[in-house]
Amino acid sequence: MSDIEHLQSKLSRVRDEVGKRIVGQTDVIEQILVCILADGNALLESNPGLGKTSMIRTLSAVTDLQFSRIQNTPDLMPSDITGTEIIRETEGNREFVFEKGPVFANIVLADEINRATPKTQAALLEAMQEKQVTAAGETYDLPRPFFILATQNPIDQGGTYALPEAQTDRFLLKILVDYPSFEEERQIVRLYTEGGRVPDVERVLTREEIQEIQQLVREVPIADDLRDRAVNLARATREHEQIEYGASPRASMALVLTAKARAFLRGRTHVKWEDIEAMAPPVLRHRIIIDFRAEREGLDADDVVSAIVAESK
Repeated sequence: MSDIEHLQSKLSRVRDEVGKRIVGQTDVIEQILVCILADGNALLESNPGLGKTSMIRTLSAVTDLQFSRIQNTPDLMPSDITGTEIIRETEGNREFVFEKGPVFANIVLADEINRATPKTQAALLEAMQEKQVTAAGETYDLPRPFFILATQNPIDQGGTYALPEAQTDRFLLKILVDYPSFEEERQIVRLYTEGGRVPDVERVLTREEIQEIQQLVREVPIADDLRDRAVNLARATREHEQIEYGASPRASMALVLTAKARAFLRGRTHVKWEDIEAMAPPVLRHRIIIDFRAEREGLDADDVVSAIVAESK
């Protein structure tokens, strides 16, 4: 077995281990893994109580990534996230030292990010894009690999601050977490109401292996015509009659990179059209703004994206 096949088999085991604690949600888990392999950040949107925190905690345990959770509230300050300078006394001397905040972890769960004020939301921008934090004139590198997985609740908008387009565009994917099926919910209830013990999971991937996979993902070949179709898919959002604002070139790059990650995750060494087609909704849904006519017809961003994908076949 080659090194690539060995790593791909480990990724398959990651899914199996996560499945010990998380019932169903296979598409969501796949998209989070795609995001990690593509070295990006994800925005998870769902109603409360669907296991987002448990899912991400389990992923961090299986992949040996340090986990940190930030509960966003309106009174949360930027320094509560990034860290702050404090005075520390040592042998009679006083000195300023930087006390690192919860953003200094491998996987940072920014829970209900839209409850934080715009100033606090902006504190995450540098971390998301540059993988670093600047405080008191000093720059501190964040641990690698580094990912921000933010959540927001689509139904309770009281006391929230909508994310600006500049920030949502920095999320590689917007992942929708839906309710489980009846059978899945039965399994969840049985798993967590009988026995009283959360199933143990095994560490499968190391941090070094994840970084190695991230490099291999970028080297996954994609045919020129498929790359062009991905670019045209993003460009089509700028010309579609039902879209007021289309996706930027960052979306074209995201389509290609996530398609490569999905192909690698599925044990292939090249990209297929099905990879681009599957990644189009989570890549594009938060990067477009549909116009009032589409909303009047009861359409949402996913409906419009699906129509564009269908037209590009």
